[in-house]
Amino acid sequence: MDACVLSTPPTTLTPPFEISSNVINADLPRELKPEFADWAKKDIPAEADTMFAEAMTEIDMYRSIVRAAGVPVLANLTEFGQTPLYTTEELAGVGIAMALYPLSAFRAMNKAALNVYKEIREQGTQAAVVDTMQTRMELYDFLGYHEYEKKLDQLFAEQAG
Repeated sequence: MDACVLSTPPTTLTPPFEISSNVINADLPRELKPEFADWAKKDIPAEADTMFAEAMTEIDMYRSIVRAAGVPVLANLTEFGQTPLYTTEELAGVGIAMALYPLSAFRAMNKAALNVYKEIREQGTQAAVVDTMQTRMELYDFLGYHEYEKKLDQLFAEQAG
């Protein structure tokens, strides 16, 4: 069977660390898929707190893993991989407890950066792409930066007084 389970063996980790078993579907032939859950259940280390499932090519594969795992299952949803881009509703519907989007923001930021640098290189200015950028105030609002500054000022005033 072209699948493998990788696990982190140390049992001396203390909270907040968790041990996760990693199940990788490496293009399992269709006729082996019913056996996949039994195989995964047998090979999940007893100390595993979670299971990391990746390269699942069908939503029902997740359902099988969730049933077999006995621990929360994380779906790896990287773009351009083997797993279709399921919605969080679809994943929850088959029992997935967590979804990981490991490169989504990174890929979007890289494409945006390339667009800016291309514009600067070709036009000698970023003027035409400024409207695609996050403003300083948008960043501060998102982070709650001004509230944070107020809280710091309050704490320092209390210490001084």
